[in-house]
Amino acid sequence: MKLAFAMPHMLELKATMQPWETAVTGADQTALAKWAEKLGFEMIAVPEHHAIPRDHVALSGAFYFSAFTAMSHFAGATERLRVNSCIAILPAQHPIVTAKALATMDWLSSGRVTVTFAVGWLEEEFALLGIPFHERGAMADEYIQAIIALWTQENPEFEGKYVSFRDLAFEPKPVQKPHIPVWFGGDADAVLRRTARHAQGWWPFLTRPETIPERLDFIRSQPDYNGRLEDVFYGISTARVGEGHKVQDDPRARPGQSKDELIARLGELSRLGVTWSSVPVPPLSGIEAYRDYTQWIAEEIMPAVR
Repeated sequence: MKLAFAMPHMLELKATMQPWETAVTGADQTALAKWAEKLGFEMIAVPEHHAIPRDHVALSGAFYFSAFTAMSHFAGATERLRVNSCIAILPAQHPIVTAKALATMDWLSSGRVTVTFAVGWLEEEFALLGIPFHERGAMADEYIQAIIALWTQENPEFEGKYVSFRDLAFEPKPVQKPHIPVWFGGDADAVLRRTARHAQGWWPFLTRPETIPERLDFIRSQPDYNGRLEDVFYGISTARVGEGHKVQDDPRARPGQSKDELIARLGELSRLGVTWSSVPVPPLSGIEAYRDYTQWIAEEIMPAVR
């Protein structure tokens, strides 16, 4: 089991946010990224929304990064740590722009990029961006094919309803081959079918952990399964966040679990097919206490679950 580092103050969800996090600055996060790498955490994943309607702020918070910008920063601050999104909204920008941003990041980081795409769920955000919400799935299906074509073809071509191109040069290509690892986030059958066709990883959010094996079977049973699914991310605290970012109570996801409880839970998730996870943070007083807790994870939990 690989562990991701839960960077504080990357979002302000009511379900998981602690008051001290609002004082964490960009400079603090840069130092924490270096600290995470030193401790042996293997990934930082960046959430993304572009705009939050006022009536969603109470649950979702207003604070979100642009995923690719923040990923690039964390990659530049480290030497070995992987960077990922959790998630990047695939229909939100033109796929040539997305492909270029990620290929540039992979090139400059010497191949340390993974990207988790999703189609998005907040209809009002799509309205603000001028993107047709009910066409987002079809757009995502085209966009991911176009992005992979740009990354892998010497003379990229794609013809679709939402994007078409030919007779263009596209460099740099990603360092990683055949391309940057692509994961999809979400739980619907359409997401899993998209994962089967195009992805190397899956990041569920609302899926109950005990049903992960049957959902993996669903992915692998698709007639166009690419045979490349390698990773599943499920953080221990995932079950604290419900649909629309509603607060949920799940004792298995509670913060402040003991060493034995955390090791047992991570072992259980591993047996269900999870390859990446993260540990929930107990109530703390501030950033120094957080550094101490993450060091405890590195010393007491990591050796037992790797």
